[in-house]
Amino acid sequence: MLRPLITIRHIPSIDFMGLHKLGFALSAVLTIGSIVLFLTQGLNFGIDFAGGTLIEARTQGPAHLAEMRSTLDGLGLGAVSLQGFGSPDEVLIRVARQPGGDQAQMDAVAKVKQALGSGVDYRRTEVVGPEVGGELIRAGILATVLALFAIAAYVSLRFNWQFGVGAMLSTLHDTITTVGLFALLQIEFNLTTLAAILTIAGYSVNDTVVIYDRVRETSRKYKTMDFRTLINKSLNETLSRTILTVSTVALAVLALFFFGGEVLRGFSIAMLWGIVVGTYSSLFIAAPILYYVQPRRSSRAKKGDETQAETQGAS
Repeated sequence: MLRPLITIRHIPSIDFMGLHKLGFALSAVLTIGSIVLFLTQGLNFGIDFAGGTLIEARTQGPAHLAEMRSTLDGLGLGAVSLQGFGSPDEVLIRVARQPGGDQAQMDAVAKVKQALGSGVDYRRTEVVGPEVGGELIRAGILATVLALFAIAAYVSLRFNWQFGVGAMLSTLHDTITTVGLFALLQIEFNLTTLAAILTIAGYSVNDTVVIYDRVRETSRKYKTMDFRTLINKSLNETLSRTILTVSTVALAVLALFFFGGEVLRGFSIAMLWGIVVGTYSSLFIAAPILYYVQPRRSSRAKKGDETQAETQGAS
């Protein structure tokens, strides 16, 4: 018989609810700090949002991205990113918007072509203006807000509105703190990073839904159990699943971080942070919030029925 690679045999008895006020305080500090950093320091917007020049090129043979990136970084054009797509000889080159008008952008394109030499075929050149970047920023904010409301609506329909409140607040916390991390470290914020934030929201709510489902199941089984104890029991029973899921996802994201190159560096950093903060928010925000907005529980069971259920649960 096949055995699982990792097993957690014993259900722990960690008092998560005893730490939830400390968790609330830490979350408040992280959230407020992230908002302050965003308002004072701002984000280091990439070409997608700040504007710039996009060049589609084809090399003779497989493209050596590291060598090309080193060549273009020495031109003094600011942020330059390269990304392979399609076949191995196709490259997308993004150059930051240069100070000045259209002539400055054309001069930057000429420098790139001169630096890479005549062995490169340039198939497309597009200049992304700041107006387009502004539209992308607005669209990104709208997509994030709609995702948060959609998550809250789904959880409310799947459970009760109290669960929707907890899911939305924990997911909002994860989103804001991720933006704060990028404002603090001034890592380039682009469309790939925005995709990571939306992925984090989905990952976080998935973990939260698993915990909420166990809370609901436990509340049906132990109808007279103290709600604080019930939440602790549910969190401890799902802890092994949480640990194994986090470990698996972290391994995949670490592979992206170390081997994905510069193009995926921001995405992988956002995902690594999201794994940590998403797990933390599920344990110390989403679940404890239910203690303060307790969902309605069904009528109290007879003492004998509950004793029998507790005996079955212990076995």
